[in-house]
Amino acid sequence: MKEIRIGILGFGTVGAGVVEGIQKNGDLIAERTGIVPVLARIADLDIETDRGVDLPEGVLTTDAMSVINDADVDLIVELVGGTTIARTFTLEALKQGKPVITANKALLADFGEEIYKTAREYTTGIYYEAAVGGGIPILRAQRAGLIGNHIESIYGILNGTCNYILTRMEREGLPFETVLAEAQKLGYAETPPDLDIDGIDSAHKAVVLASMAYGAPVPMDACPTKGIRGLAASEITNAAELGYRIKLLAIIKDNEGEVELSVEPTLVPQQHMVASVSDSFNAVFVKGDIVDDTMYYGRGAGRLPTGSAVIGDIMEAAADKLHGVGVPVSVTMMLQKETLPYCPADNIVKRCYVRLCLKDRPGAMAQVMTIFGKHNISIASVVQKERHDEGYAPVVILTQDARESEFVAAMDEIEALPVSSCTPIRMRLEDFE
Repeated sequence: MKEIRIGILGFGTVGAGVVEGIQKNGDLIAERTGIVPVLARIADLDIETDRGVDLPEGVLTTDAMSVINDADVDLIVELVGGTTIARTFTLEALKQGKPVITANKALLADFGEEIYKTAREYTTGIYYEAAVGGGIPILRAQRAGLIGNHIESIYGILNGTCNYILTRMEREGLPFETVLAEAQKLGYAETPPDLDIDGIDSAHKAVVLASMAYGAPVPMDACPTKGIRGLAASEITNAAELGYRIKLLAIIKDNEGEVELSVEPTLVPQQHMVASVSDSFNAVFVKGDIVDDTMYYGRGAGRLPTGSAVIGDIMEAAADKLHGVGVPVSVTMMLQKETLPYCPADNIVKRCYVRLCLKDRPGAMAQVMTIFGKHNISIASVVQKERHDEGYAPVVILTQDARESEFVAAMDEIEALPVSSCTPIRMRLEDFE
């Protein structure tokens, strides 16, 4: 048996989960791999708080650089978070030829190109399975099981907080603010919850997925992002009546040679597998040109699920290092191309759900339909809801495919109509065709 000596930077929730997992199943891991994982050094600013795991004397330190510089440490696990000091630690370890394992999706989304190129320059690796989907091995599936496929599309529920909120709203008819407050009490949502409910966390993960799928780092500004903040329970009810369920969906497609990428609330058919993913679970639905449809499902966050993904990366990095692999597939797949062509947000073609509030007077609907026609938007169905006492009627419209720019222009004109009494609500509708 060979030993691999591990240095961990950051001893929070995930760091403690990694330690717990290795202590629990270290012997099993060694039997399976022939490599003994040894927890050599762990750095954190707080080394007094009880994390529920016991460590030998001398393992804990507050000096992260001493862990990186320790000649007896073979690889570094970065669990500090953020994009400032974590970037410094990651680059320094790579420059010393030490593989780095990270769960830091924001770091990879913002500085991925620099990090992958540094790893390649110093003939080592960056491993990041836990950055996307927590315990779901979606990136490993892409770079191993799906390596022979051109990825045609990826649909991902990538944020457990938002999925939990949407599930509770649908099941119990609760308002968004009530469920968000409960999610924060349960520890599903941070305070403030902006990264989750505004879709930013999902966008970080989406650009990592897209980068691996299409072979070059994808910048955040290539991913139009909209979250679920303030979503009305009535929209969930309307969607259900039409046979759909609302999910915060990351959508990645090869659009005739251009990468189409977005994160947005999306109506999905109730019978589709993606629609069945509930509570805090994540799922990623991938279509390859050879394998066709595949789906990956599991816990998207948490101490042990994320810790499990980190341990998987630790052992992959250990095997690569001991076998002299050099630059691993997790780096080469991100640097196949210098740049990628992106589909501009305005050119994305989609179907939409539109909810309007129109004054109950003759000709109101005709004015709306004239505007849709002017902007090349065909209508699939129209449902007028019960008239309100205030003298207006909610109208739900499902459209056919049209360009995003046409939708934006049409919504602006409709909102300005004298017969329109509220801001129109519009969400993507995806049929997975």
